[in-house]
Amino acid sequence: MLSIMKLPLGDHRLFARAGRQVRSSVERLRRAARPALAAAAAATCAWIIAADLIGHPDPVFAPTAALIVLGEARGRRLRQTTETVFGVAAGVFVAEFAVRALGTGAVSLFIVLLLTVAPMIAAGASSTLVVQASISALYLVVVAAPQGNLIPFRFADALLGGAVAIVASQIMAARKPLAPLVAQARQTYADLADLLDDLREAIGNCDEPAAGAVLDRAHRLNDCVELLHTEALAAGETLRLRIRRRRRLEQVRNVEATTHQLDHVVGNVWVLARHAVTLTRLHTSTPPDLERAIRALASAVRSAGDALATDLTGGDDPDRHAGQADADALEAVRIAAKLLESEPAPPVTMIVGQIRTTAVDLLRGVGQDDDVLSRVDEAIGWHPSP
Repeated sequence: MLSIMKLPLGDHRLFARAGRQVRSSVERLRRAARPALAAAAAATCAWIIAADLIGHPDPVFAPTAALIVLGEARGRRLRQTTETVFGVAAGVFVAEFAVRALGTGAVSLFIVLLLTVAPMIAAGASSTLVVQASISALYLVVVAAPQGNLIPFRFADALLGGAVAIVASQIMAARKPLAPLVAQARQTYADLADLLDDLREAIGNCDEPAAGAVLDRAHRLNDCVELLHTEALAAGETLRLRIRRRRRLEQVRNVEATTHQLDHVVGNVWVLARHAVTLTRLHTSTPPDLERAIRALASAVRSAGDALATDLTGGDDPDRHAGQADADALEAVRIAAKLLESEPAPPVTMIVGQIRTTAVDLLRGVGQDDDVLSRVDEAIGWHPSP
């Protein structure tokens, strides 16, 4: 214990940063456990139904189709998911009959892949779906060419696996349809706030490598926002199928609108991180107020995440958290505005501008649309001409 306490301040910060990253990884692993278990169970059920109950020989395409459709179904309308099922099955059907007519070989492989990929691209299928369907067709040509069976078992297996996946996707969200959305919302805002905290430390220590690492992480935050949007679409789809819970649809629509603003916030933070890298590279002494401003902005992000999550769960007062986000964001702008009074270095001026822009988009995301621009401009000291 004493040896830990004697560590330099920089090492303490390094341990704190590593601890946050470990906790974030553990949380992602915990959240991934349930979908992984559901995917494994759906694929196994598809195999058992096709092999044992129906008696299909070598029903490898039943679990394959189940996994493909589960990977594509999250956040898609039920109609689109059904189209995915038929798309996968049709790809297998075309490949099977092409192999029957042409046999195996390079020419057959080319034609099968062309007949599988081209229609799916024309129909607007995702790249993941196209690749998975192509792999299934490739497997048919290279490994499991039809052996003269007149009944297209693999086509039926693909339909069966897709149907199992649709049922599994609805069962997963049957009890708590908003739970994945709430978890993703908390994780997204927590990741963004942690990034701002690490950026503040990098600026305070004038640590260019640490600032560069934060910039790299900022690139990946767009994936978190995309996941949040996907979870919102999935929750909305589930609620539409349950009459008693349709009143919650308005909350989910609010989340969908919030993700658009959050996407702007992530872009602003990325630009802020770029200017921070420049600031640390120039080894310019960091004004203490800059660290305080970024700390207040990180606090505003956490409060905004709490507001969104509590609005969905109903376990607390979301307006209280939204009000705290409003107060912290405006405080960040006020603190940053003081830096402009002393003619700071250009990167500091750029960072102040990004703090203001981030505050505007963040407050719009928590529903503070009423005159938010005027309040933020007033906090920074800008007043309209009479």
